Amino acid sequence: MPHMLTVAQVAECLDEIAPRSLAESWDNVGLIVGDRQASVTRVMTCLTVTPTTAREAIDRGAHLIVTHHPVLFRPVQRLTTDEPQGRMLLELIRAGVAVYSPHTAYDGAAGGINDQLAARLGLAGCRPLRPAARPAECKIVVFVPHGDLEKVSRAMFDAGAGVIGEYRECSFRVGGRGTFFGSEASNPTVGQAGRREEVDEFRLEMICPQSATAPVLAAMRAAHRYEEPAYDVYPLAPQPARVGTGRVGNLAVPEPLEQFARRVQSALGIGPILVVGPRERVVGRVAIGCGSAAEFIGDAAARGCDVLLTGEATFHRQLEAEAAGLALVLAGHFATEHLGVGNLATRLSQRFPAVTVWSSEAERDPAYLIESNRPK
Repeated sequence: MPHMLTVAQVAECLDEIAPRSLAESWDNVGLIVGDRQASVTRVMTCLTVTPTTAREAIDRGAHLIVTHHPVLFRPVQRLTTDEPQGRMLLELIRAGVAVYSPHTAYDGAAGGINDQLAARLGLAGCRPLRPAARPAECKIVVFVPHGDLEKVSRAMFDAGAGVIGEYRECSFRVGGRGTFFGSEASNPTVGQAGRREEVDEFRLEMICPQSATAPVLAAMRAAHRYEEPAYDVYPLAPQPARVGTGRVGNLAVPEPLEQFARRVQSALGIGPILVVGPRERVVGRVAIGCGSAAEFIGDAAARGCDVLLTGEATFHRQLEAEAAGLALVLAGHFATEHLGVGNLATRLSQRFPAVTVWSSEAERDPAYLIESNRPK
């Protein structure tokens, strides 16, 4: 009988795509509803779990919904059929449908929604608008006899050392000669106490999160055969983060704001959008914040951006941008995030080819425009 995929395994994959450490502190990401050990053969992605998308998932036999916007976003004291969210969630639970949300972790992840928007717009040199705080790191250097190199390095890797970005088991090794003189009370693994010994050793180096220093050193000691392993721990200067909230990048050729707005319409396949700023203003440096990211107005202005593309902004936020000399292109919350839902479905299908994965076909933008009937 073939091995059945579980909710936990899909959640682990989603954690790789959108590491939960990138989520905003106020957010509710990860597995929100469901049994981690339940089997999964059908997955639906959507922007938001609503009665419509929940019904689609149940009717089509989904075992897991991956929703961008989390359910149970605020603490609840009861879950009953007396209100719409309670009825919807109880129906999902009765049908055995789990719910996972990556939300702001997916917004800011490498290859996440903001990167997808930047790619569609043809932006170059993209960087986070608000870089994420990178965990403090150190470098551990340990001197290891030739025969113990693989054993010690494996123990350190397994304890959390040797990770650089998307690469694991990173280390540097160089051979040399080590010397030591053990006292009469010593019990050297190599040579004898009371005389100087020379041993062929490797200098083994690897990066380690400061939070993992203690377990990595403990693992090294347990794997090392020396009575007193020689090692050093060097604190490292903070490095700029590769991920974070929002994006800032450049158009290959600057263009008027009105032309940029039409570029956005074409890239997202949408109709009329709101624009703040003179139509003829030349746009070259672009800030992006999917969904509701008007809070980035100050960041975008400080980074020398000409325009901020986001989903929505209140009247007073629009005035704030205008005063800061920053144009706004407001393409709608749904339009600036829904592309990520289809992308997630594709990535999960590629990772788990035996699983049926689809992006909700019933989900629609709840807002629409009515054209003016005034004479032009």
